[in-house]
Amino acid sequence: MSDYLPSLSALRAFEAAARHLSMTLAARELNVTPGAVSLQIRDLEAALGVQLFDRKPRALALTVEGADYFTTLRAAFRLVREATAAITARARGAILNVTCTAGFATYWLVPRLGRFETLHPEIDVRISASHRVLDFQRDGIDLAIRHGLGGYEGLVSERLVDDELVPVCIPKLAGELGEHPAPGALAPFTLIHDVYRHDWQLWLEAAGATGVDASRGPIFMHGNGAYEAMKAGLGFALMRRSFVDTELKEGAVIAPFPIGVASRLAFHLVYPGAALERPAAAAFRRWLLSEAQS
Repeated sequence: MSDYLPSLSALRAFEAAARHLSMTLAARELNVTPGAVSLQIRDLEAALGVQLFDRKPRALALTVEGADYFTTLRAAFRLVREATAAITARARGAILNVTCTAGFATYWLVPRLGRFETLHPEIDVRISASHRVLDFQRDGIDLAIRHGLGGYEGLVSERLVDDELVPVCIPKLAGELGEHPAPGALAPFTLIHDVYRHDWQLWLEAAGATGVDASRGPIFMHGNGAYEAMKAGLGFALMRRSFVDTELKEGAVIAPFPIGVASRLAFHLVYPGAALERPAAAAFRRWLLSEAQS
């Protein structure tokens, strides 16, 4: 496969002429003469070994090869323009790239994000919601929210949200438990699991529940399946209390048992030390810590 790349000026001349289907209009856009545009395109055709235009006395039309090339080239120029706009905006501090898990984004960050946007409308926060750990430099990440024990080598790590698990359900199911139920009352109900299936066993042991089979119930391996199944009334799901705090206060979901299982794990705000030199990153950090303490 050839590594040949045409000159940028030749590509710009072809793209403009193909878009306008006019050498004159392309020349006017590029601030050169029509003859210069025509010469650039002829040199490009010679280098590629294909004819890009059908030249008629009073019309200009793309050949099949020219149309294919124009489609690809137009997309490439669009990507270059978008990348240029993004990097110049980033230099001004307007764009902030944040990565976190999908669950943290859905349940904790996104419902609160409007308050940050009200405080800082000049900052465009872009969230990459993924369980994959991204690289700050390679992936252009400013701040990360990671779930674990903290203490990431070479990075600043600040504890953000603790990881207490509580069983929750919709109000109808809570009503079926009766008032002040014992944990063993879960025995006839469906237990909904996510990928961390052992969590139910940990909670039942901490609550002193007997006669409840922690191994039964559907498992949702991806996304927010366990939460959505709980909201649909399928059964009880173990949720991080901080993730459902608003819904608990509003009564949309119920935590019938006051017992929670705390974990050494937590969500941490993680970043390179130099990240806070950007005003946007420093402002987002201050806001996150304030939200976590409220």
